[in-house]
Amino acid sequence: MPHQDKGGARRVLVTGLSTYWGGRLAAALESNPSVEAIIGVDSREPTRNLERTEFVKVGVQHSLIEKIVRAADIDTVIDTRMIVDSARSQSGSRPTSVHENNVIGTLNILAACSAQDSPVNRFIFKSSAHWYGCAQDDPAFFTENMSRGHPPSTAIERDVVEAEAAIDEFRLRRPDVSVTVLRFANVLGGEVDTSHVHLFSLPLIPMIAGFDPRYQFVDEVDVVHALEHVTLNDVAGVFNVAADGVLTLSETISLLGKKPLPVIPPWGTGVATSAMRRLGLSIPEEMINQLRFGRGLDNRAFKASGFHYALTSRETVVHLRERLRLNQVISGVVNPYRYEPEVEEFLRHSPHVSREPASDFGLEDAAMFDPSPPVED
Repeated sequence: MPHQDKGGARRVLVTGLSTYWGGRLAAALESNPSVEAIIGVDSREPTRNLERTEFVKVGVQHSLIEKIVRAADIDTVIDTRMIVDSARSQSGSRPTSVHENNVIGTLNILAACSAQDSPVNRFIFKSSAHWYGCAQDDPAFFTENMSRGHPPSTAIERDVVEAEAAIDEFRLRRPDVSVTVLRFANVLGGEVDTSHVHLFSLPLIPMIAGFDPRYQFVDEVDVVHALEHVTLNDVAGVFNVAADGVLTLSETISLLGKKPLPVIPPWGTGVATSAMRRLGLSIPEEMINQLRFGRGLDNRAFKASGFHYALTSRETVVHLRERLRLNQVISGVVNPYRYEPEVEEFLRHSPHVSREPASDFGLEDAAMFDPSPPVED
């Protein structure tokens, strides 16, 4: 599985810079002096205040991305754009737009890196455990070398499978490029907004009657650290990213200090959840089978690459509980960040701007108050 050592990334392109994960990763890489250049591309302006990252407002047209890659001599491309939560995505209820982002966009990014004389020698893709699906006869833990037991049953699952299939083809065409795919478990955290966070925010948490599925989580901090880990180290292959420990849904609800409400019928579940959506509770279709059967991921391969999780699944739930309690005291956002090209140009290039840090207020502190938009897990 290990690819020939190419060393850490020096000149990085982050796709999806305006997304929560693209912005968080760019901010983390800015603090590493071994990364010479960080270029971020997106069709929308950044939602996070970045210092060293150069932003180019462009979609995923492969010819334009290829021009940027060649002009900036990019050696590492990190694709963070994948939408894996249909209910919380910025594309809203437009499945065609989600598919275009997830599959067509991935094909275009890969095409921009496909030329034999391309400077790109590393490609990193943020994927999802939705690749495995959720079914009654699934193994207790999926390992990376296992295949799906059933065809994809939801649009998001199909997108993830198609996108990874395109990456497999790219790997065969360009064996000289180190390719890394990270399949993340359900993400919770102090800032990130997912359908599971929305569900767990309710005072009474709906469950499917007669089912108590197993769950693994990964904290948003570990998501960023995982992306940073594979960027700074040559870790090629497909890896599950899920914290240690498995909880049942009822244990998760108890840790949150909430009460279960087993009101979703085991039959006709889709009709029932559609009715709940009309009442304001969004349970996306890719989440329904997880509420029924759950899913477990074997995380040993990624830990063997040298990655260390900051939080276990249980600690991740406790972290969310602290956020939910804080939200009861503090609500609303004051002065949200807004990207202003002229101001950014002045701050980056004017000789009159001091380059000394203004205070000891660090990136981790700033992240607590960064009003990034909702994001899929």
